Amino acid sequence: MMFLAACGGDSNEEDNSNSSDDKNSGETTEGPAIGQKELTQPYVAWARETVSTHMLGALLEMVGYNVELSQVEAGPMWSSVAEGSADFHTSAWLPATHASYWEEYQGDIVKVKQVLDKAPLALTVPSYMEDVNSIKDLKGNEELGESVDWEIIGIDPGAGIMQNTQQVIKEYGLENWSLTTSSEAAMLAELQSAIENEEPIIVPLWKPHWAFGTMDLKMLEDPKEIYGGDGDQVYTVARKGLKEDAPRAYKVMEQYNENYEMLEEMMPKVHKDGQDPADVVKEFIENNPDKVDEWLKGIPRE
Repeated sequence: MMFLAACGGDSNEEDNSNSSDDKNSGETTEGPAIGQKELTQPYVAWARETVSTHMLGALLEMVGYNVELSQVEAGPMWSSVAEGSADFHTSAWLPATHASYWEEYQGDIVKVKQVLDKAPLALTVPSYMEDVNSIKDLKGNEELGESVDWEIIGIDPGAGIMQNTQQVIKEYGLENWSLTTSSEAAMLAELQSAIENEEPIIVPLWKPHWAFGTMDLKMLEDPKEIYGGDGDQVYTVARKGLKEDAPRAYKVMEQYNENYEMLEEMMPKVHKDGQDPADVVKEFIENNPDKVDEWLKGIPRE
């Protein structure tokens, strides 16, 4: 998907001393310079990421950028930003979920802004599975294991939560259990089907996620905190040099943040009701001008 915007540079002329200062700082009397106008933002079509990526892309469009949204898997999302073929993404779950990606690419990627705090991940089951409350309850549980063919229903293989779940299987001694790969959409379809038939099922899931607002679910206790305890923090990250190449875009990223309320308003519209994420984001922007003003404070709009 492509966001296209009318772009223009700053046209007001300043005296020589101000022009010199502006060149050195990347700032003008109209705010940060636009710099590089074409930006690429990769994302994985996860629940939060779809909404957040379209939101940040729309905000950047409002201040004069053309932003190409590129849907990829988790590995290419990280590697493309590190290599410079993409500019930024807003999907870094740290310190636990994307630890391996951060370890590999931190020399080429900059943390721009923490946009969300306490984003927990866990193995998750329907609440009617009353005897299953901890990951420990899976070990040696013949009745449960046989009822679900000893399978944990996963998502795309490159996702950090899948790596965490493989570690869970090892660390908790769940030798009989296996983790199946699919996609988030396929996993959620199986989860919904199981709940409709009140059957047992185990999936890796995370918050914020629209499923918790539409299904009665519970996250299993993780005493070893392999999934990160109380939860990861979610960051916007960028390639090295983007701050100098696109100062205005970088400023937007530094001011952009999220909360559960806004995400829980938008996610079900996209993932449950099937609305176009661009339309959902546009509606939110129109209905929340004060929030948009906060995100774009001091930044000229094109």
